[in-house]
Parts: sequence; C-alpha cells; structure tokens
Amino acid sequence: MGWWMLPDELWRRILELGTTSASASASNPPPCRLTYRDLCCLSITCRRLHRLSSEDSLWSSLLLSDFPPPPSNASFNSTSASSSSSSSSSLKALYKIRYERDREQKRLAHRRIILRIESEVAESSRKIREMELHLAQEREKMRITVAELLNLRRVRQASAALKVWQPEVVRGTQKQMVEQCNVPVESRISALEMELRLCKQQIANYDKALKVENRKVDIAKEQLESVKYHPLHDFSRKGNRNDKHGIRRKRSKHA
Repeated sequence: MGWWMLPDELWRRILELGTTSASASASNPPPCRLTYRDLCCLSITCRRLHRLSSEDSLWSSLLLSDFPPPPSNASFNSTSASSSSSSSSSLKALYKIRYERDREQKRLAHRRIILRIESEVAESSRKIREMELHLAQEREKMRITVAELLNLRRVRQASAALKVWQPEVVRGTQKQMVEQCNVPVESRISALEMELRLCKQQIANYDKALKVENRKVDIAKEQLESVKYHPLHDFSRKGNRNDKHGIRRKRSKHA
C-alpha cells in the first residue's frame, strides 16, 4: 500500500501531529517538528498535499508557535486567529505576512546595528586624529623647549666660566653669549624644566589614550565584520562580549 493510498483524514492527522509536537520557535524547532519550510516543500509535491498542507489548522499551530502573542493578548489572539480562518485571507497568507514583517524588522535591526558600529568607528577615528594632532603639537613644543633649555644651560656655563681665567678668544665668545641673553637664566631654566616635565606627561597621556582608542576601533571593526558576515546573530554591543571576541581572536592567532 503506497502513501498515496492513505486517506485525507490520516494525512491530516499526521500533519497536525507534526506541526503541534513539542512547542518551540521557528529558529530552534525540535527534530520531529514540521516547520513552514516543510509545509511549503510538501505543497509543491502534488495537488493533494498542496491542498492538505494549506489547511488553516496547520498554519494556526505554526502562527502560535513561531509568532507567539503577548501573555496579556493570548486569548484575544487565539480568537482572532480562529476568526481569521473564516475570513477571506487564509492563515497561510497571514503567516506569510507576519513572516515577511518579522524578516523586515530583523533586517532593519541588523542595519541599525551596522550604522551604530560604523558611527562609533567614525567617532573614534575622529578622536584619534585629534589626539595625533595634539600629540604632534606637544612633541614640537617639547623640541623647542629642549633647544631653548640647552642654550640657556650653555649660557649659564659661560657665565660661570667668566669668573675664572680663560684665553682671550674663548673669554670674548663666552662674554658675547652672556650679553646676548636678556632673560634671567636661573628662573628661565627652572620654568623650562617644569614645562618639559609637563610636555612629557602630556605626551604619555596622549600615547595611552591613543592606545585605548585604537583598541576600541579594532574591536568595533572586528565586530562590524562579524555582524556583516553573520547578519542573523544577536549582537547586543556589550563590552564583555567584545572582550570575549578579542580574547578568542588572540588565542586563535597564538594557536
């Protein structure tokens, strides 16, 4: 006895058992559960299965399992689902509408995640450019400070050398150097040494901040590639998730 000899009642019962077995979602169905894909595949096999797989009793179970209503509206949705079966549109068409709406919502959510990560990358890149500019300014300022400090130290050495005997040629050069300096040497050296320490501290702070921002950009770019490569995954943009991905990436590189 072939499968085509089975009566419609038996086929209908088999399909109902398949769609109502073990409550689960469309994204994680049990192995024995028939999904909307299975019913669609059955519907293109023959006219008989097309008619049986399009019955509202099957799609009603799929609607409730794949698109469960909120708890407060459970009774309302069950009555609306039963009433819609008697309306002009079938539950299969209603399932298609909700499926396409859910798919569009997921697509828009995925697009929002990509735009948010791209905006974070752009903002971090802007901060990096600003810090690199400030860092270059501080390094130029430190170079000028060091040059002036070395010059003043030579003036101080020349001033001390004038107090002892020197050859006339050397003494004239040192005297000219001291006379050309029109600022108080000791106070100016103290000010320049303090300014040099501040420049070094600022450069160290900028270097540290640059490392942090570069690390953030690397993590964001890595997650952006992952989101684009896995559009159906749930990316919640949390720090611990980013750190975990970073640790996995490091371990895979060292492996």
